[in-house]
Amino acid sequence: MAEDKNENLNPEQEINQEDTVENQVEETTAEDQDTDNVEEQETAEVSSNEEELGKVQQELGEMKDKYLRLYSEFENYRRRTSKEKLDLIKNANEELIKDVLTILDDFERAQKNTKTETEEGEKIMEGLDLIKSKLAKQLEGKGLKEIEDSTGKDFDMDIHEAITQIPAPSDDLKGKVVDVIEKGYTLNDKVIRYAKVVVGA
Repeated sequence: MAEDKNENLNPEQEINQEDTVENQVEETTAEDQDTDNVEEQETAEVSSNEEELGKVQQELGEMKDKYLRLYSEFENYRRRTSKEKLDLIKNANEELIKDVLTILDDFERAQKNTKTETEEGEKIMEGLDLIKSKLAKQLEGKGLKEIEDSTGKDFDMDIHEAITQIPAPSDDLKGKVVDVIEKGYTLNDKVIRYAKVVVGA
């Protein structure tokens, strides 16, 4: 039947039909080419996007690293300044207390040299004891502590200042503290005056 239909077509219709078939073939070829072009473009875009993603991820990693370093530095700075502030507040009176220590020394010298044989001498000694103990309590309240008597103990550079060396009275006192000339003190565990000592040689 299809052949009969083609036979019934006039030459002009046959040419039109052939043109239509050729046009359809060309359109199909063009569509295939367009599809190929689109696929190539998509592949190129995917490749480009992957490169950009890689760059962005690398930049993000670098930024994270910088952020962590800055954060760490800031935390260290904050801790250090907080500690410095606390130390400053704790030891704000250091210079004043150092000056008051000389008065405390004077009280001790006065006590040693006051004669208690008379009633008047005893009253003076009581007054000196009372004033010295009040002053010492006030200073202790501010964090002042006396370095304990080191006589007979090893010389310690962290708390002692050797003012002289003498021949040791006995072999067991060699390199040890023989006498304490001036007491040492700490303020909030920081040495503000080293104990002046005589060391056995």
